Amino acid sequence: MLVPKRAKYRKQMRGVMKGNAYKGTVMSFGEFGLMSEETAWVTARQIEAARRAITHYTQRGGRIWIRIFPDKPITKKPPEVRMGSGKGDVSEFVAPVAPGRILFEMGGVTKDVAVAALTLASHKLNVKTRVIFKEN
Repeated sequence: MLVPKRAKYRKQMRGVMKGNAYKGTVMSFGEFGLMSEETAWVTARQIEAARRAITHYTQRGGRIWIRIFPDKPITKKPPEVRMGSGKGDVSEFVAPVAPGRILFEMGGVTKDVAVAALTLASHKLNVKTRVIFKEN
């Protein structure tokens, strides 16, 4: 799974997620992409599941680029613990995703295979997505 090697601070604040993505909105590497249509936190587990779905469907053909990285730590307190006594421990890492952000890119496969693989991957994510193509 994807996890940051080092972090300046162990715990982060939640932040505000509003507006459209202003970076990562242009296809840079492949011919086909999966673009987010809403705001969400995509976990490292979801990214890995989507990656595995794409790789399995394409039978390790073509090339995949993961355009998001889960670098935001999310904390959680254990069950049945009273309020107070500080912030919980880091439980997982997420990638904040805004509308218009490209999550995955593919190249070296046919259009039918790419669309099917990216559709499979979109079922693994908690965000509404759309398959996009590079304009020639």
